[in-house]
Amino acid sequence: MPIDLEDRGSALENEYFHRKEKELIAKMKAKIEGEDAKSLEISCPKCDGTLIETDFEKIKIDVCSKCSGVWLDAGELTLIADKDEEKGWFGKLFG
Repeated sequence: MPIDLEDRGSALENEYFHRKEKELIAKMKAKIEGEDAKSLEISCPKCDGTLIETDFEKIKIDVCSKCSGVWLDAGELTLIADKDEEKGWFGKLFG
């Protein structure tokens, strides 16, 4: 039984577009993953360096990779002051 050329052409066309769609989806996923990685980096307000999250006595603070500036999120200063209240000058200053 011979294969109908029209059916064969349609099958090849469907296969071609399916392959192209898979390639396009893979490119779009790679682009989105690259953008997500870039958007997670926070730049320093002072020098445009990258802020790196570090631990200071179990409190997450941001330290700049270029100027070594320390940046605190909301509530982190009070947490540091509360921890240091009994034992140091920092807690006495802000306590």
